[in-house]
Amino acid sequence: MDLKEQKEISKIPGYDSLMKNHKELIEKKNQPENFSNGIYERYENPVVTAKHAPLEWRYDFNAETNPLGLERIGINAAFNPGAMKWNDNYVLAVRVEGNDRKSFFAIAESPNGVDNFQFWEKPVVLPQTEEPDTNVYDMRLTRHEDGWIYGVFCTERKDKSRPEDTTAAVANAGIARTKDLVNWERLPDLISNSGQQRNVVLHPEFVDGKYALYTRPQDGFIEVGKGGGIGLGYVKDLQNPVLEDEKIINHKAYHTIYEMKNGLGPAPIKTEDGWLHLAHGVRNTAGGLRYTLYLFMTDLQDISKVIYQPAGYFMAPNYQETVGDVPNVLFGNGWIADEDGKVFIYYASSDTRSHVAVSSVQKLVDYVKNTPQDEFTSAASVQNIIKQVNKNQELK
Repeated sequence: MDLKEQKEISKIPGYDSLMKNHKELIEKKNQPENFSNGIYERYENPVVTAKHAPLEWRYDFNAETNPLGLERIGINAAFNPGAMKWNDNYVLAVRVEGNDRKSFFAIAESPNGVDNFQFWEKPVVLPQTEEPDTNVYDMRLTRHEDGWIYGVFCTERKDKSRPEDTTAAVANAGIARTKDLVNWERLPDLISNSGQQRNVVLHPEFVDGKYALYTRPQDGFIEVGKGGGIGLGYVKDLQNPVLEDEKIINHKAYHTIYEMKNGLGPAPIKTEDGWLHLAHGVRNTAGGLRYTLYLFMTDLQDISKVIYQPAGYFMAPNYQETVGDVPNVLFGNGWIADEDGKVFIYYASSDTRSHVAVSSVQKLVDYVKNTPQDEFTSAASVQNIIKQVNKNQELK
């Protein structure tokens, strides 16, 4: 019996069918939805799901040790991806969650940014600090002008001050850097005096010789408390990341889409008009928390100064996107601006799967600059509509 025959015999039951179905999923073409609001185009299919996870991660293909062909390691979800361009391809640093509820990062790559995303052979091996992470998630990728690619993510650990409460956790910003997206150097976690930190994002350029970080301070792991809002602070040296001069630059507001909490998504895109930001806003409803995405712009010279912010959400879950592990959630922490001005917005729905919407810098800047701002009353919203109606009537 030759080696090829031995390999064929060692395959588990259903091997060929598994491989065929997985290949068809990866290679499935994705098309824009028929309806567009002119600002962006959603695509029909998610770009990365739990089923995209390599079969080699999930199955032991050796028939001697897995004679029944059972899945050994389950993958529950693939969501909240960071994003960047890499060797002219589109790569996502996906939050992959196993059936064991532990999240990890894995790189998925596509030639066109809308389909054919395929995970690299192995997940990211993230070095540990002296206190190991219990869970890690929601990595923002930033190609910084210092020459490194940084991954800033949430690191979660047990709240040791409440040992009796098995749900009590402490969140902070973990920091790692790489040159190749394979070998990562772990830096110390962010040192902050403003409570727990989640949704921390590194600005791509130095500001007065310092690293600038967008933050989201809050009192507890879930509850914002007296904290909240999108903050901005500065670090002199990321190998000793002490956050200084932190202040809130984008506040929560009553009866808005960001009345409960808000946080920055990916690193901002630099445009001629200002820094373009994608963020998430959270409000409470009778059905639970609702996460939507919104945009704002800050000044090119003073990144702490918000110069435009349209009212309401930029993108909210459609009906299908409301269903998942955590319903009624859109979360986005990755986007890619191509040299031709096209923008790929990667977002996740209901903590379950990853999607793409495509726009352009021109459209997003127009939207941010020319959409009415929130004046925080129903009467003002009506007046904005009346102004637009009157303007349109003048064209008749």
